[in-house]
Amino acid sequence: MNKNIEWVNEKRAERVIASLEKNNMNGYLVRSKDELLKKIEELIKDGDTVGCGGSMTLFETGIIDYLRSGKYNFLDRYKDNLTKDDIKKIYRQAFFADAYFSSTNAITENGELYNVDGTGNRVAALLYGPEKIIIVAGLNKIVKNVEEAIARTKDIVAPANAKRLNRKTPCAKVGYCVECQSEDRICCEYTLIRRQTISNRIHVIFISENFGY
Repeated sequence: MNKNIEWVNEKRAERVIASLEKNNMNGYLVRSKDELLKKIEELIKDGDTVGCGGSMTLFETGIIDYLRSGKYNFLDRYKDNLTKDDIKKIYRQAFFADAYFSSTNAITENGELYNVDGTGNRVAALLYGPEKIIIVAGLNKIVKNVEEAIARTKDIVAPANAKRLNRKTPCAKVGYCVECQSEDRICCEYTLIRRQTISNRIHVIFISENFGY
């Protein structure tokens, strides 16, 4: 990435971090995957029970592999040969986790987290349950306001994820949301976190690159 563009993007992230702090959430900016792992080690302890939401960002940044290292009691929803009942059990156990990892579909310059889910397990955990929430996000997730967050989800997030998951939805064919009524629809639960009541619960780590959808 051009250094001047990178500087502009990082300055934008710094403004978002200031907004997050006003909303009783913590924000950080790291510039490499190594810095990201170092920050995570500051936030969770060896032996902690850790869950996660569905996220390409967590795979792309190496977080999933890191959580599988054996340092933590990882509730691994991605293990091979899990049944639907196994996955449902992991989703429920995650509500009692010491920490829950996720990304976010969009985050506004006002420090608001916007997310859309298919089953709701991820957004439910972000709202309530796990002791600590750790959001990992590329700078591509930053938008100006809620209107842009909604547009980003419709224009990028939904069609990309529907394609990735091989869903039989119109957006997986045409590349944009048509507000379908498909049985395979993945946009069902919509949440906007504008402020956090519990101090030091939500931590947003920006990594100075583009990750995820």
